[in-house]
Order: sequence, then structure tokens, then C-alpha cells
Amino acid sequence: MATRNSSSTFSVIGTDISIRGNIDASADLHIDGSVEGDIACAALVQGEGSTITGAVMAETARLAGTVNGSITARELVILKSARIDGDVHYDALTIEQGAQVEGRFAPRANERGNGKAAAASAGVKDPANSDEPKLAIAQ
Repeated sequence: MATRNSSSTFSVIGTDISIRGNIDASADLHIDGSVEGDIACAALVQGEGSTITGAVMAETARLAGTVNGSITARELVILKSARIDGDVHYDALTIEQGAQVEGRFAPRANERGNGKAAAASAGVKDPANSDEPKLAIAQ
């Protein structure tokens, strides 16, 4: 994954744009249109009316539209308008009440094996030094 910095740029895929193919962006990405393919980027913001059909991999993701595919993100926010059909892998997760997810939730630290080294390498920062990822339910 690309490292974010203060001079980071972003790209916008507007509502009138439909893309077929994978997207690999080192910058932040805002999607309001339709994407059929896998997406890898530093940070993803998905608009309410957008559709992604494919896997999503991002350091941070804020999803408000429809995703048909797996999602892997260090920090993930699923808004109430989101409709997700696929497995969700995360380090820190926030879900607004009303969001719909058909799939399994799995902390990324558990995929790499249990232990403090796995949690540290996954970027999990817990004041209690717990190996458990953070989960927040927004209301």
C-alpha cells in the first residue's frame, strides 16, 4: 500500500463514469460511478449511488454505496446507506445502524496468526495491548 503524505492527491470517478477493469491508485480515490474490477488504493471514499463489483483493498475506506466483493482495509467505515455482499477484513471497523452486509467479518490480525507481533504488524493500536481489533457501532 502507498504511504499517505501531506501532498497526496486524489482522483474522482464521477456518477457518469463506468469502468471495467482493475484500478490501482497510489492516491486517494473517490468513486461516485460504477466500477467492475478490483480496486487497490491508499484511501477510498464511495458515494451512495456508486457500485463496485470486485475486491476492495485500501488503507482506509468509507463506503456508502453497493459493493459486491471482498473488502480489506486497515480502517473501515460502513455507512447506513451501504449494501455489501462479500467478506470484510479489517483492523478497525465502524458500522452505522442500517448498513446491510451479507458476508463474514474477520479481523486482519487473526488472518496472520494470533499474537502481539501479528497485531503490531497489522497496525492495530490498542491502549490495553490487546490483540483484539477495535469495533465501533455508530448510531
